[in-house]
Amino acid sequence: MAGPAGAKPATKHQIPPRITRRLYASHFLSTWNSRVFEFGAVLYLAKIYPNTLLPMSAYALARGLAAILFSPLVGQYIDSGNRLKVVRLSIVVQRLVVAASCVIFYLLYRDLFPNAIVQNGMLALLAALASFEKLASILNLVAVEKDWVVVVAGDDHDSLRVVNSQMRRIDLLCKLFGPLGIALLDGISTELAILVNLGMNVFSIIIEYFAIARVYHEVPALQAPKRRPQSPNIERPSGENRERRQLQRFTKVASKTAKDLQFYFKHRALLPSLAGALLYLTVLSFGGQMVTYLLSSGFSSTQVGVARTFSVAFEVMATWVAPWLMSKIGPIRAGLWMSSWQLTTLVAGLVVFWAFLSTPVASASGLVMGTILSRVGLFGFDLCAQVIVQEDVEASRRGAFSSVEAALQNAFELLSFASTIVFSSPAEFRWPTLISTVSVTLACLLQAIFVRHRRKHLLHFELLQHTNSITRTTRCISKDDDHATP
Repeated sequence: MAGPAGAKPATKHQIPPRITRRLYASHFLSTWNSRVFEFGAVLYLAKIYPNTLLPMSAYALARGLAAILFSPLVGQYIDSGNRLKVVRLSIVVQRLVVAASCVIFYLLYRDLFPNAIVQNGMLALLAALASFEKLASILNLVAVEKDWVVVVAGDDHDSLRVVNSQMRRIDLLCKLFGPLGIALLDGISTELAILVNLGMNVFSIIIEYFAIARVYHEVPALQAPKRRPQSPNIERPSGENRERRQLQRFTKVASKTAKDLQFYFKHRALLPSLAGALLYLTVLSFGGQMVTYLLSSGFSSTQVGVARTFSVAFEVMATWVAPWLMSKIGPIRAGLWMSSWQLTTLVAGLVVFWAFLSTPVASASGLVMGTILSRVGLFGFDLCAQVIVQEDVEASRRGAFSSVEAALQNAFELLSFASTIVFSSPAEFRWPTLISTVSVTLACLLQAIFVRHRRKHLLHFELLQHTNSITRTTRCISKDDDHATP
């Protein structure tokens, strides 16, 4: 038996830096291009179709509906397909679709389609391409963040949380600097912005394509075949026609989708996942709706940009606060703390907003402050919910669960967009803000129910009673001392 001097200290498993660097590089390029194009498309459409929100609304609606209708199919492909082929397909589709869209945007901006019918056809084509881009983005995001990261980390939960936080920081930094960069270019020249957007996509496809392959080949666990429940094959009689085979295939897909939905809504991780999806029903996010309202209330573009920068800074802060809090009290209780913080700050901002409706700038300022402060809670809760889902959902069904979750997120996002269509006047913006706050309240309530179910309590009442008992005893002793003093 070896003595203490010869004993080797236990080494903690860590992901090799070369693997995380390549994983981060691929994720950065994918997220950067997605954020730049997403915001750039709004700018391009605003320049091509001035004084109307209809083209942009149709464009956004098509992307959202595609995500809702086809996300379950994306999840099935993630669960069944080879990991490398899945991610590479998402990269190629995203880049080619964005490149084609940039070409159409450029032609429309140069007014090379004077015929209104042709212009409408190009807009419809852009909406279709946007749908493919959205699905490819979901495919990449779910495959990498919900499957690859978990497999690469293995049983090392600390490394998993570190990688999750780093991936989220990449998301937030791209969210800040990507739109800002394309907006600055668009301020110089819309044509230049479109061409730069096109060039970045063509250039980055090579780096993404090979970087993710290196990660795949250096992690044996990623190359292992996926284990999934075996379903009985549908036997086809000889001579069966093509239409019947297609019907059987459609029936099989529909049955699988129904099972995925049933799996999601009966899963033990439903409540935090559903709470996270509800948070997408909001206009308080410095998105297009809120930015438009702020500009109509008297804010300048510079002021809106500064406010948005502070908002993203608080979101980045959440990537440090949430892991620290989870390490102290666990992801379940940390999720409730983060959700409560978000609700408290939004309610405070909403109170100021409604109290000063007659003074638009003061009213909007209260909404801005509440929204900025709430971002710590929003993104902190999102990180906590992600850890819960990653740890609770079976490896063979992560894609199905996460894709149904993504479909719900997009459904609630569409509802938020519908709220500003119904209440389209800036003077009516108070109603979408109220709807948003109710949605956050419901999300906080769902997380509270989840905590109560898992931990059998929300507050340590026995500790409060013990503290009160000590306080009463201390007061009694103090009174006895006062009486005893001559």
